[in-house]
Amino acid sequence: MTYIHDGEERQKPGSSCAFCEVPKKSDEDGLIIHRGEHAYVVMNLYPYNSGHLLVCPYRHVAQYDELTNEELFEIGKLTQRAMGVLRRATSAAGFNIGMNQGSVAGAGIAEHFHEHIVPRWFGDSNFMPIIAKTKPMPQLLGDLRKLIADSWDEGSWDAGSEPAGSEPAPASE
Repeated sequence: MTYIHDGEERQKPGSSCAFCEVPKKSDEDGLIIHRGEHAYVVMNLYPYNSGHLLVCPYRHVAQYDELTNEELFEIGKLTQRAMGVLRRATSAAGFNIGMNQGSVAGAGIAEHFHEHIVPRWFGDSNFMPIIAKTKPMPQLLGDLRKLIADSWDEGSWDAGSEPAGSEPAPASE
């Protein structure tokens, strides 16, 4: 019901954009995992699965094809890093990565671009969404945000390094 009520509030004239407001908050209050130069990573307040992250540009732009090259590159690198972090922090076995462009395509906040990163595990779907019309989340968002944010800062990963779990190519002579 919170999701439905918040959606009704977003539809009111003069309501502010949630993705423009989040970066104004502290990392803990905004559920922010990482702040980049052009984009940031945040926990989804209404997750499809535990650890569901969103990558959002700071700039208020609706569509993927409106992003600048700098935003595209950083969103891609943040997505890549988030996958490695989620594997390490939550033992994710796979991912659903995607974006809904426009309200007709299912975007809950259609006016501000955001990409979903949803970690998946074997057996993570069960009868609850079908029978009870709900999905239990085994961890509180704040606790999970801390786990993922702490894992984000571990190691020496940077934009030019190999993704987590990959072996570097052998050197040629």
